[in-house]
Amino acid sequence: MIDYLIAMTIVPILLLGWLIVQSIVRRFAKLHPELGPPRDEGAGCGKSCLCSGSSCQRQGNHLRGLNNE
Repeated sequence: MIDYLIAMTIVPILLLGWLIVQSIVRRFAKLHPELGPPRDEGAGCGKSCLCSGSSCQRQGNHLRGLNNE
């Protein structure tokens, strides 16, 4: 029973913590626009290599140390 109560307490605390982190990142990005927009979750390699999901031509090049710029 105690394990259930601990889990019911920890899960919402972790969710609230993640929401706080996201709001801090958004606020920081708003105060520092010169750094560019923050990456969205699940956005892959971001906007820097112009990828769109699985159609990214440069996908994995950063792992091999190749730069085709």
